[in-house]
Amino acid sequence: MNNYHYIIAGLPELSRDCMSGKTDADSLIGEIKAQCSSRDAAVIDFLEKGYVPENLTEDFYSEALGHRSVFLRKWFGFDLEVRNAKVRYLNKALGRDSSRDVIVLKKDDGSPLTDGDGFEEAGRLAQVLSGDDILARERGIDDLYWAKAEELTLFHYFDLTVILGFIVRLKIIDRWLGLDEQTGREMFRRLVDEVRNTFKGVRYDAANG
Repeated sequence: MNNYHYIIAGLPELSRDCMSGKTDADSLIGEIKAQCSSRDAAVIDFLEKGYVPENLTEDFYSEALGHRSVFLRKWFGFDLEVRNAKVRYLNKALGRDSSRDVIVLKKDDGSPLTDGDGFEEAGRLAQVLSGDDILARERGIDDLYWAKAEELTLFHYFDLTVILGFIVRLKIIDRWLGLDEQTGREMFRRLVDEVRNTFKGVRYDAANG
């Protein structure tokens, strides 16, 4: 059985090592998986597949949206919406057919599985994509991903969902350390504070409940 309390309580300490150059995000995720059951490690493995561009096919998203993990279903459903919106925006800018290179998953009745431009964050994403500053656009998109991770982990404290939410935010930070180290470090501090405060709050409530 997983000791989620132990794993989650240790996340900020492990992430300090990641920031000090002793290890990278992939190594940190490996350490987390080593403390998980094989069943949960397999869920993390699937999540990691979604960060390899060549894996992002129709078959992958079909499998993701049917996964037993609620977090993975919702996360990759959101990811597909964002990626499709970005492709549509690019198609429009280039004067191409709006459906070119868009992944559309179908239900058994043939209707679209996702809502396309009607997803909740579509308006905010459109604003971000219309910006002229490349880094600002990337930050805006990652802010949407960060907020989605927070949404999906709300009211989760000591379970695999928290760990998955930590990993996807760690992936965002890892990318920004390559794009803009200062931004990456700011996001790292934000993540550590969130994990610490959540853990301390739950521990305090449990001690006084």
